[in-house]
Amino acid sequence: MKTVADSLQDRLAVPLEHVEVDEDMHEVWNADLLVTQKDGLSRLLAMFDKEFFESGMIAFDEENAEPILRACAALRLRMREQYLKNFGDESLESGDVEIDELPEPMRPVFMCYVFLATIQELIIQHLDSEILEG
Repeated sequence: MKTVADSLQDRLAVPLEHVEVDEDMHEVWNADLLVTQKDGLSRLLAMFDKEFFESGMIAFDEENAEPILRACAALRLRMREQYLKNFGDESLESGDVEIDELPEPMRPVFMCYVFLATIQELIIQHLDSEILEG
């Protein structure tokens, strides 16, 4: 996860290629999105601190839930682009992949992909319940 996050420090997970704005606006927009992406990645990685390794629990709240959600999406997009492009959308999203049949170097990448999807699902459930209760 850290390696993929590091690869996104200077590039967007989804580049702004076909946006019809002038060059200056494109650069400003790209820079702002990159700052937001870096912030989300930093917040996501910070969840796995000493407390996590002692308790096994991660913490998110209304303030960091959305940036963490976006960071998970950015990492998953980068993993798909860089490591998992031979897998179809259906098999990746359903998790219907035989891990034992994957080459050894692909196993941790796939497991991380599924782990990040699980974090996204938990955050969305939390946000949905917050909206319903609020």
